[in-house]
Amino acid sequence: MRLRWFSPLILLTFFSLTAQTNAQTASLREVHAEGLKILTEPQAISLSGLAPGAQVGRKELQDAADALVRCGLFAKVNYNFTTRNDGVVVTFRLEENPRLPVYYDNFPWYADSELNAAIAKDLPFYNGTLPAAGAVVDLAANSLKNLLAAKGVDGAIEHLVLASPLSDGSVQEFRIDGVASQIGSVEFSDPQLTSSPAVQQHLSEIRGKAYSRMAIDLFLAEQIRPIYLQAGFLKAVVGPAEVRLSGNPNQKLPEQIPVYVPSQAGPLYHWKGVEWHGNTMLSTITMTNALGLKPDDVANGMAIEGGLDRIREEYGHLGYLEAKLDAVPAYDDTAHTVSYSVSVTEGKQFRYNAMTISGISLAGERMIRDGWPLKPGDVFDKKIFDQLLTNLELHHQVVFKDLPLHYETVGHWLQTDPEKGTVDVLLDFK
Repeated sequence: MRLRWFSPLILLTFFSLTAQTNAQTASLREVHAEGLKILTEPQAISLSGLAPGAQVGRKELQDAADALVRCGLFAKVNYNFTTRNDGVVVTFRLEENPRLPVYYDNFPWYADSELNAAIAKDLPFYNGTLPAAGAVVDLAANSLKNLLAAKGVDGAIEHLVLASPLSDGSVQEFRIDGVASQIGSVEFSDPQLTSSPAVQQHLSEIRGKAYSRMAIDLFLAEQIRPIYLQAGFLKAVVGPAEVRLSGNPNQKLPEQIPVYVPSQAGPLYHWKGVEWHGNTMLSTITMTNALGLKPDDVANGMAIEGGLDRIREEYGHLGYLEAKLDAVPAYDDTAHTVSYSVSVTEGKQFRYNAMTISGISLAGERMIRDGWPLKPGDVFDKKIFDQLLTNLELHHQVVFKDLPLHYETVGHWLQTDPEKGTVDVLLDFK
């Protein structure tokens, strides 16, 4: 007798294992898993809790499928089974969830390799990545808690999905709650950074603050790397930051954490030029002038990024809210020059449709609408929208005159309808 069923999640219907009897259980002969890309078949089967030789029935298969769903590693769990005279063969058809890189925020006393090993001890399939949520993430947190407890560190382990400070995408961040370690000092391997007044001025932003790798990485990306880029060191290397503790590893862990940042300026580049592709609404001359660089100028990386932003703003001024610029640098490491090839995807031009306002009095809403210059059907000008937001945040009297209003924040969205080519403005006062 052969029975099969499939489901988007776990929907179990009538269950019978043999044609000869009405028994509710049978011996499990084989378990298989298909559709895997990261996990191996034995690893996936172990997460189900099933093992050949066990007696299984409807409840046991339900529990196994539920366990695979709860672990968080799978987006879909389907299965079928085949009955034989001597038992049952089960095959799981699985679709794995995307994984996120694991990021350890405030574990300054341990190398990432130690923390990874602690998790891998309990989760043999662990490879430095985890799903966004699920039982395996909680198990990883428990593994870290056990490691800390063995070292005399007491603190709850929290995990949260956050934007990566170093690249596009997100990370699964683990951090310790209730630990009072501080950033005691920051040392750079590049003496130019150490002697830079600008760098020393910025160091006060993190020195003496609670130790956090996320804070350090953001600091390096937002404050230190731009110093290199502005001076034309486009291939500068900054970080990742290291913690260099000395002394007896068994002694009480220090509260002041010394941070060392490997850093190297690399070659200085000069500007060679730029080529544009795909632009029709803005001229090549207009876009080149927006960059503000001439041949042989120092290739100011911040000026290049600023110029690309100005071009995006200009497209927004013309209603092209989804315009994209794909800028690819080409380095000549012999002449130490850089040129750019920029592909422009202009997208659709959007027209204004309507405005929705919430959280404010009718009088205040009326004043916003009276001052809004666009009419339905007009080409949407994002500069007008941005100016309104600036006034609402910093110069509310420009919008509301003497009307007494109190609000702390203004949520704002542009809701586009690509099919109709329209955009709605949404404002939410709180």
